[in-house]
Amino acid sequence: MTYFDFGINLAFWLTLLSTLLCVIYGLIYWNKDAHDSATTSNIEQWAQVEDQIEKDL
Repeated sequence: MTYFDFGINLAFWLTLLSTLLCVIYGLIYWNKDAHDSATTSNIEQWAQVEDQIEKDL
């Protein structure tokens, strides 16, 4: 006789569902430009501040 515990089954299915949702989310937002442009502008601002600090030294 096989015994199936509800908690074990729930954990198993929630793990599979979580993995599937993470993969789908990753595929949808793989190369979004909005995040990249914000990061690029922050890096450019940081580089300008660093250049100014080096000039002052």
